[in-house]
Amino acid sequence: MSQPPTLLIVWHSRTGTARAMAQAAADAARAEGEVRMLAADEAHPEDLLAASGYLFVCPENLASMTGAMKEFFDQSYYPLLGRIEGRPYAAMVAAGSDGAGAVRQIERISTGWRLKRIAESLIVCTHAQTPEQIAAPKLPDEAALARCGELGAMIGAGLAMGIF
Repeated sequence: MSQPPTLLIVWHSRTGTARAMAQAAADAARAEGEVRMLAADEAHPEDLLAASGYLFVCPENLASMTGAMKEFFDQSYYPLLGRIEGRPYAAMVAAGSDGAGAVRQIERISTGWRLKRIAESLIVCTHAQTPEQIAAPKLPDEAALARCGELGAMIGAGLAMGIF
């Protein structure tokens, strides 16, 4: 008997925003099927091999993804090259103002793996601009969390129905 499709959510968060986004997506996706949620420093190539699809979630710092997320991709990229092609993915980024730099990095890495992007990357803007605002713990508003949940539900449903 084959395993049910599994969504793997790999996330990193510094102030709580990206973790809340990942959790909202996971909660919604669980209504559709199997979900594993792993912090970037706990995720390994074997975890990606065991999953059917991916959601990558992190903050943007200094116009790029956080170091912990980059380290996850650095450690996983070559061991997985040519082994996960065609699997679906999406990305979510928490940003103070823009988010495009982190999205661009995640999309380039995913293109190298030959993953299939199944949704536009979701950027949640916190509007944190001062050093104090940037470092402070924060949570996305309900509308942003709802968008994260919708993305999680869509990926979960697509995997469960076998359309991805």
